Amino acid sequence: MDITRGAALRRGVRLEVATIAWMLVEAVIALGAGIAAHSVLLTAFGADSVIELLSGIVLYVRLSAESAGTSRDVERLEATTTRVSAVLLVLLCAYVVLSSVAGIVLRITPSDSIAGVAVSAVAIVAMPLLARAKRRVNQVIGSASLRADIAETISCAYLAAVTLAGLAVSMLTGWWWIQYIAALALLIWIVPEAHEALEHRRDNGSITGRKA
Repeated sequence: MDITRGAALRRGVRLEVATIAWMLVEAVIALGAGIAAHSVLLTAFGADSVIELLSGIVLYVRLSAESAGTSRDVERLEATTTRVSAVLLVLLCAYVVLSSVAGIVLRITPSDSIAGVAVSAVAIVAMPLLARAKRRVNQVIGSASLRADIAETISCAYLAAVTLAGLAVSMLTGWWWIQYIAALALLIWIVPEAHEALEHRRDNGSITGRKA
């Protein structure tokens, strides 16, 4: 059954509320577990969740404003968030590389983390379902921002899968170094995210300069 644009926007708002709620839980658990277990893999997964949380908040504001028919300065908020995300992603890439190399060289052994396994396992199941629901909504809305958010949601599922695999293999075999290899593997998704954020930051800066 076809739905109206207004209904699609309201559904999109609810989906972003769910996204924000989950990313907050995911970030807190993954970061907390990562720091407690001295796990670069889990800490990186949690840090990326924080960045996706920021993106979700911006999209929530954008969809809410259009749904309510109000005028909000979403473009300025989106530009600011993009700049912050770009810096955080570059720092995250540097952290993963330096910490992983140092951990392997210094033989720093991460502890097991049941909490990390649990949160990454839930993300593997939940994120594809959430992305599918967002994709249905965007068939009506046709939003480029929502399309990018869907890509981030799918990316989160891949990150969770790599995180879970690294944690599980490390816990089952005692190969502590596999967590560092898995952390470096996360860069397959994080580096393109960082590059895209930097491109958006540059484009937004050019537009701002022309308007000034």
